[in-house]
Amino acid sequence: MMLSSLVSRGFEVLALHHAEAILIHDMPEALAEIEEVLGEIEIPIEELVRGGGGESPLTQRMRRALAQCGWNKHNFEIKKIVDGEEKESISHEIDHVKRFLSGIFALEIEWNNKDPFFDRDLENFKRLHADGVISIGGIITRGTSLQNALRERVAGFARDHGIISTDNLSEYYSPTSRQLTNIERAVKTVGSFDEGWARAFVSDKFGEATTHWRKLEDRVRRGVGNPCPLLLIGIPESVLIG
Repeated sequence: MMLSSLVSRGFEVLALHHAEAILIHDMPEALAEIEEVLGEIEIPIEELVRGGGGESPLTQRMRRALAQCGWNKHNFEIKKIVDGEEKESISHEIDHVKRFLSGIFALEIEWNNKDPFFDRDLENFKRLHADGVISIGGIITRGTSLQNALRERVAGFARDHGIISTDNLSEYYSPTSRQLTNIERAVKTVGSFDEGWARAFVSDKFGEATTHWRKLEDRVRRGVGNPCPLLLIGIPESVLIG
């Protein structure tokens, strides 16, 4: 089975448009490197709660690990030239690209972006594949079990750390006035601070309109990115610690 060690840990793996055959027969090194990088990841719950601006620490760790294996950012520029005159120039920047003997693999990490980023990634892969630039495209995102577990795991963090009011949150982050209003409303609705805060926090930070497995699967089932070979990977709850 492809990426069997990840699958055994609950990772979701979906290969489309002959991607599995390409990877197993032509790019086994790519599979080995992806399996090694993802097999090492862990996410402390406190890291999720602290958050902050910019890329998440998890994304940064994955980027560094991939870069160490030679998966680097690359800007593909495709020009249309007619009779020596440039008529059109289109560029596609991909965060992780690696050239193997039998082709090029383009990979994106969408840990927690707005879900239209999936459309951008898939359409980029489609164009680059159609132009003969890449052999396969890949996306790594939050898996179903992780998405579904976030509320309970965050609520558990609150209970374990004695977070019983918004005053206790200052050690981890500073809610905006809008977030405070949402927390207060959620606490009143569910009747406990830990559950209410977790509901408001997860909805605000990891809501349905962000990048996660169901949103990605919906798109590829509709044919977005078709016919580019695709490898899609969902990160499971099992990577959460604390």
